[in-house]
Amino acid sequence: MQYNTLGSTDLKISELCLGSMTWGTQNTTNEGHAQIDMALDYGVNIIDTAEMYPVNPLSKATQGDTERVIGEWVAKSGKREDVMIATKASGAGYMNVRDGAPISAETIHMAVEASLKSLQTDYIDLYQLHWPNRGSYMFRQNWDFDPSNQNKQQTLDHIVSVLETMQKLVEAGKIRHFGLSNDSAWGTAQWLRASEERGLPRVQSIQNEYSLLCRLFDTDLSELCHNEEVGLLAFSPLATGLLTGKYHEGEAPPKGSRMSIGPELGGRITPQVWPAVAAYQAIADKHGLNITQMALAWCCTRPFMASAIFGATTMEQLETALKSTEITLTDAVLADITAAHKAHPMPY
Repeated sequence: MQYNTLGSTDLKISELCLGSMTWGTQNTTNEGHAQIDMALDYGVNIIDTAEMYPVNPLSKATQGDTERVIGEWVAKSGKREDVMIATKASGAGYMNVRDGAPISAETIHMAVEASLKSLQTDYIDLYQLHWPNRGSYMFRQNWDFDPSNQNKQQTLDHIVSVLETMQKLVEAGKIRHFGLSNDSAWGTAQWLRASEERGLPRVQSIQNEYSLLCRLFDTDLSELCHNEEVGLLAFSPLATGLLTGKYHEGEAPPKGSRMSIGPELGGRITPQVWPAVAAYQAIADKHGLNITQMALAWCCTRPFMASAIFGATTMEQLETALKSTEITLTDAVLADITAAHKAHPMPY
């Protein structure tokens, strides 16, 4: 396991981050605890969660259960200092949390207190905003993204208010560092500028989707993150299972899998996706690799990567993913991946 510096902090985080969003729906509490134990044994030192988890499906009845699974592990194991916990505040429009209230100084205080209680901890290592109030082009919204209804001054005032709130939380010892999620290059730049001008907590990470099938991050955001010391925490590096070899065009998905619950995989199932998946599977087969391990190992080669967040529903899946750190992709593999990307640039 390799370790990367988180932004401009002195924290070293593992190149793989354990995702937790299935704990409480597809996984039991005990299964979640077993996953944490195995991940730590392999050198993982960061768990990512969110107050809105678990997913598959999302519901008001289960909201917060994933944080509570982690909290029970913290209380039972006594290993809080062995792991960093990253969680996220939900925002505008998500009705299962605070009736869809947007992110504000008030809602952040409420969210942090609730997460601390659920996680059974006194502090959160990385506190992230799940998505910006002004909207986002993530989750397939890039196809018709239109920022012309945004109010720039309102956004800038909001940023200062939130950063001042983060400062108070840092001073109180309730959070250590601050990050974004589902944000853009322009948005991240505004957060960085405001923090620099006012001496307030700076953005240390951004959690956006990134995988062989989703490479929107490769241009403007990668440049910003390199120059401003912001690390990517990549979510869905396995493209919600499409890069594991378990889904095949025209075949019923495995029982209990994410695709069996949400057949469109959040808009990722398109006519273009199956040829792209087949191309990457062919590369793995050609070079004698497991496609899951190839996809994760490739993410970890990217220069802007702080950590790739992966999830699993079985211990076998978890172990396969964790062993991706034991392989090295040759120049020939990387060349084939580049060729496949040019042939299948935006499959969803």
